[in-house]
Amino acid sequence: MKALDSQWRTSSHSGGNGACVEVRYADHTAQVRDAKDRQGPVLVFGPGRWTSFIAGIKVGTFED
Repeated sequence: MKALDSQWRTSSHSGGNGACVEVRYADHTAQVRDAKDRQGPVLVFGPGRWTSFIAGIKVGTFED
């Protein structure tokens, strides 16, 4: 996991239409929220789960 960075970030692959998520690294976790609902719930992932999720994205695990 990256060094501690508590700023919310949107992927550079986002189309800018709001249909995306934002991620930040805080309290030794990766936190994810809906970019359209910034006051809504936040999903929190520990380092192992986040690393596995990112690895899955890179190999296409979640593609239709």
